[in-house]
Amino acid sequence: MKYRTRDFGEVEISEERILEFIQPILGFEEYKKYTLLYDEEVGTGIVWLQCLEDENLCFLLADPNLIGEYQPNLSAEQKQELGDGEYLCLPIIVFVKEWKDATVNLKSPIVINTARKKAMQVVLQQEYPIRRKLFGGENNA
Repeated sequence: MKYRTRDFGEVEISEERILEFIQPILGFEEYKKYTLLYDEEVGTGIVWLQCLEDENLCFLLADPNLIGEYQPNLSAEQKQELGDGEYLCLPIIVFVKEWKDATVNLKSPIVINTARKKAMQVVLQQEYPIRRKLFGGENNA
C-alpha cells in the first residue's frame, strides 16, 4: 500500500512492515500504525518511525549501537504485552536546532517485537536519563 510521508514523499509499505502500537507513544495516543524507514544517504544509526495515520508525524530513533552501553530491561508485564520474540529497543532522538545538540531519551524507548510487529513506548525502571547527548554522552536530566 502507498503512504504519503513528510520526509520521504510517497512510499510503498507492505503489510508485514506495519507496526501496531499496543500502547501508544506518550502524547500521541490516537495513533497506532507506524513503520520504520531508513535513509541510505544518512547511513546506519538513525531510523524514522513514520506514522501511517498522519504523514506529518514522524519520530527519529537511534540505533542503540550509537549509545554505547545501553541494556534496557523490560518488566514481566511489558514482555507479556509484547509477546514472545526478539525485541528491538530504540531510544527517541530529540533534535532542536543542530545535530551536535541532539539528545536521546534512554528512559522511555520504543520497543518493538520484531516477529509479532507489536510495539510500545515503555518507561524503564532502570536509572536512565530522559535527555542524554547523542554525541558526547553527557547526561542532561
